[in-house]
Amino acid sequence: MVKVIWHGHACFELRGESVTIVTDPFRGIGIPEPKAEADIVLCSHSHGDHSNAEPVLGKEGRVLEGFVGSRKVKGVSVKGIATFHDDVMGSKRGKNSIYTFSLDGIRFWHLGDLGHDLSSAKVEEIGRVDVVFVPVGGYYTIGPETATEVCEKLKPKIVIPMHYRTPELSSSFDMLKTVDAFLEGKENVERIRGPVVSIEEDKLPKERRIIVLSLE
Repeated sequence: MVKVIWHGHACFELRGESVTIVTDPFRGIGIPEPKAEADIVLCSHSHGDHSNAEPVLGKEGRVLEGFVGSRKVKGVSVKGIATFHDDVMGSKRGKNSIYTFSLDGIRFWHLGDLGHDLSSAKVEEIGRVDVVFVPVGGYYTIGPETATEVCEKLKPKIVIPMHYRTPELSSSFDMLKTVDAFLEGKENVERIRGPVVSIEEDKLPKERRIIVLSLE
């Protein structure tokens, strides 16, 4: 079983049986900085709202920032695939790494600040997806429509949307769309009151499920 804790924005803490992973920790976005004791911190790129590793890093933890390739870290196989933070080959906002790793038999993908649709070659490179963390707010990343297309291509069992406008964010994120724009017309949506959900390998849904966490 993996306990998934949303700290806000694109930051998730994933507690497995023996390893804790934190993705894209932030600073300066209007939400208190996340706190954790991570064995591995994965930062999709160097922007401050995705790379504030210090508050979440355990004493012997490791940080991968903008990593591309495959590496075993703390017993976990981590793969980083090169993408872009925009839809013009990175000329506006630079590069973005998307990460896969497996915890307790569950294969997770975190798409970071993905700014474009995924080609068939990228989808093939990604392979199996059980749980995907996908940005849906637009402007800085893909928006609701492209996020929907990406999910259709990846065919995950669970979709957890991220990087969208919430009341807690500072005004610099007011241009983001809310999660409702992504959810419109979709089925099997579960809104959880709170930031925590537990996912078990033998209880992964047969039909795709969208889980929306909250900071309440």
